[in-house]
Amino acid sequence: METQRRPTSAGGRPLRADAERTMTAILEAAERTLSRDPAATMEQIAEAAGVARTTVHRRFATREALIDALAMWATQRFAAAVDAGHPETAPPLVALYQTTANVLSVKTSWGFAMSRATSANPEVARVHGDVRDKCERLFRRAQASGVLRADVDIPWTRRVYYALIHEAAQNSDEKDPDALATLVVDTLLRGAGTPNPDRL
Repeated sequence: METQRRPTSAGGRPLRADAERTMTAILEAAERTLSRDPAATMEQIAEAAGVARTTVHRRFATREALIDALAMWATQRFAAAVDAGHPETAPPLVALYQTTANVLSVKTSWGFAMSRATSANPEVARVHGDVRDKCERLFRRAQASGVLRADVDIPWTRRVYYALIHEAAQNSDEKDPDALATLVVDTLLRGAGTPNPDRL
């Protein structure tokens, strides 16, 4: 289950409850609207959020500022989703499945925002670096416990895992995060080959 992150003001301060609800409504509407039409205007986003156009402009000076805030919020949700899988403390195989499902939930729900979260933003880069380090530590624990082979290259395995998650998130036929996580982890751990291809 994904952990919720509360939106903050431009200065990083927690918002009042009513302001938080408005900000959340705007960001969620922005994701829905921009996913359908990446060229959607601030006015269309305001309409989808059920707020006045001036309310959106009061919080975001420009359309680019809104998209930047949306990308940052999605990045924070991504980090929270990883943490909610307890990658540092849960049994490695359990943590691998749960973290994968949590991440896929964010990626399928916040696809537009995640696609705009670039490493050019120092905070986005920091979050992704932190997630990368947690992933590698999880894989090393999985290796030590026998879930991964002793001879696998951990950085390479992590990159393959990332690629599988990316492909799963693009799967238009299956949207259930748990089913997609099973597909990703099963492919990572078992691959597509037979047990002894060298004997065929």
